[in-house]
This record gives sequence, structure tokens and C-alpha cells, in this order.
Amino acid sequence: MKYMLMDYVGEAGWPQLTRQEKEHWLGAYRAYMEVMTKAGVLKDSKGLYPTSAATTVRVANGKTQVLDGPYADSKEQLGGFHIIEVPDLDVAIAWAARSPTALHGVVEVRPVREGNLLTNDLSEYTAD
Repeated sequence: MKYMLMDYVGEAGWPQLTRQEKEHWLGAYRAYMEVMTKAGVLKDSKGLYPTSAATTVRVANGKTQVLDGPYADSKEQLGGFHIIEVPDLDVAIAWAARSPTALHGVVEVRPVREGNLLTNDLSEYTAD
């Protein structure tokens, strides 16, 4: 089963770290990624630009609204994600717990569907 591990972090904290602290955390993330790669569970991993680079789009009353920045102000922002393939949720949770993000932010674990509403039968998405 594939799972997405989503790293939510307080992005305002990174600039406040010393160079030595940044090197420490980058080393911890590199080690984490290397362990997942060697274990054969890591399928993809990406980081995101900060929320200041985000553009939010919504349609209200038939009109497109485009806003610079994130939609919601929150304590933590989505900073990146990893797609892993493991036997079950318990194993996915164990990998999430090993993430350096879990020490200073939140790692959300969510199963990944193969396909989507356009490619799968609607009955897979409804209870009726």
C-alpha cells in the first residue's frame, strides 16, 4: 500500500536557526531519506517552496479569485512530502515517527489511492 507522509512545519522557524542548527537538521533529513531508500520503501519525495510563493485559487459566484499566499494562516505549513510503499498503516506510522519533522512539526500519514474519480468506478468513493 502506498502512503503519503506530509511534513507540516513552522516555516518561520528555519531562518531563525544558526548555520550549525540548519546543518544538523539537514543531516538528519538526509539520513532519514537514505534509510528509507535503502529499505526500498521510498517511492518519491519533494519539498515545497514557502507559502509566500503560493497562489490560492477559488471560484465564488462564477468568478475566479486569485490570492497570493496560502489560503489559511496556521501554525504549521505543508513543507514537503514523501510517497512510501509499505505493507500497512502501522508500518507507515513507524516511518513517520522516524521523520525529523515529527520532532518539531507534524507528519500526516494518508493512504494514496491508485487512480482517481475520473479513472476509477464511482462506487469506490461512495458508501451506497
